[in-house]
Amino acid sequence: MSNPRKAGSFVCAILFGLLAQSGCASNENAHTTATTFVSPPPRQALKVVPGEFDAEVPASPCENGSPIRPDECAGVDPKKPLLVFDLARTTLQVGDVVPINFAVRNAKLRGDGGEFRIRYFIDDDDARWTDSTEPFGLSGWVPGKHTVRLELIGPDGWPYRNGNQNIVTREITVQ
Repeated sequence: MSNPRKAGSFVCAILFGLLAQSGCASNENAHTTATTFVSPPPRQALKVVPGEFDAEVPASPCENGSPIRPDECAGVDPKKPLLVFDLARTTLQVGDVVPINFAVRNAKLRGDGGEFRIRYFIDDDDARWTDSTEPFGLSGWVPGKHTVRLELIGPDGWPYRNGNQNIVTREITVQ
């Protein structure tokens, strides 16, 4: 090993090998994962509350020609079936009943002798159904932000398309 470059490379290779072995050999926990247990969030059990809620649902902006945004009523035909969902309050207290107040224009739901249905989702829970336009409320909310989505389902079992108005999503906050 008279060449200093070869000798330096040889020494570096030996040192690197020793460091790599000693670094891995001395760490007994090198391949472990720390586990922290976190309690799941409280599960809400919503209950349907029939009652005397405000049955008058205001007209859709697409019905009276006064959209808030120019694209809000794009592709909507006010003469075809139309779902209108009115959520009067978006901030509520724990224990409050959230009224689900909606109307269906130009179509009848099954409960009224028609072929349409309302499917609704709360957050990411399973779908729930109603076949009547009778207003109802939901109680049993846990604190936090929640999403309420209503869909007008046509006779074929699919959401009935009328622009972007027959799938309506609203957010509420329960404090």
